[in-house]
Amino acid sequence: MNPDLYFVQILAAVLFVIGIAVVLTRRNVFFLLMGVELALNAANLSFIGFARTLPSDAALIGQIVPLFSIAVAAAEACVGLAMVILVYRARESLDSESFTSLKE
Repeated sequence: MNPDLYFVQILAAVLFVIGIAVVLTRRNVFFLLMGVELALNAANLSFIGFARTLPSDAALIGQIVPLFSIAVAAAEACVGLAMVILVYRARESLDSESFTSLKE
């Protein structure tokens, strides 16, 4: 394994662990969304790191996949923030525990 690839994968793993730790420990919905985005960006970094080791045709695919992932993450962030705004108007709280019963 190329030393550059090794360091890129270590960085991606650290970012992914930080993102998952944020999702599991925080109760604020904005922090939850930021943790998910950080984990997705870590996966994208891993794709790009591995794409550098492949031949040119396969490397192109390894660089296109993160572009689609970024587009999906942007759409997910827009829909997630819209849902948060709607729930905040009803509950006046960003605590994720207050979202468990949405019928009230």
